[in-house]
Amino acid sequence: MTLLQFLIHNRAQIFQSTLEHMWMVGVTLLLACAIGIPLGILVSRRPSLSKPILGLANIAETIPSLALFGFLLPVPWLGDRAERLAIAALTLYALLPIIKNTVEGIRSVDPSVRESALAMGMTDWQILFQVELPLSLSLLFAGIRVAAVLTVGIATIAAAVGAGGLGEFIFRGLAMVNNQLILAGAIPAALLALAADAVLGGIERRFRFTR
Repeated sequence: MTLLQFLIHNRAQIFQSTLEHMWMVGVTLLLACAIGIPLGILVSRRPSLSKPILGLANIAETIPSLALFGFLLPVPWLGDRAERLAIAALTLYALLPIIKNTVEGIRSVDPSVRESALAMGMTDWQILFQVELPLSLSLLFAGIRVAAVLTVGIATIAAAVGAGGLGEFIFRGLAMVNNQLILAGAIPAALLALAADAVLGGIERRFRFTR
């Protein structure tokens, strides 16, 4: 059986695993943005917090993925469900580019623009939401783009703790020394990463040109 025939024959399973993979990545990015963007804003407002916050995010990024899953396994509530464990670990990996790009985006705003906003009587919160964040959206989406591509790849490891996704095919293929199974997981994962990069890259460029 050729690879194409194998993919067609197992299309239902591959489609289901792709949906599971997309669900994990989507939830992870929502959580990472909900945590990372406020942390980036906090760092931009309080530079003294840059080292501890970015330092912890850097440490999480350097921990091998399987080891991180293992560290989180004994955590109450997380260890009870493989999906929760996987999403928590993936969120930790996705935080760094989002935090860093939020900080860089806000810091890249021309100081004269802030001064003009202050002269108009705008409060700090108004300047943040009406001036700084809109002007930093291109860099912010660049960070989300990096996080998305990173998460799609690392999410394949989630199969090691039973969280499903395309990694199931890869791990089964490795165990059975079956290249077709490995490629059945690797090819859709690569296509998802390319799609995420293309979509978020287009959004990033749009905001860059309208800045």
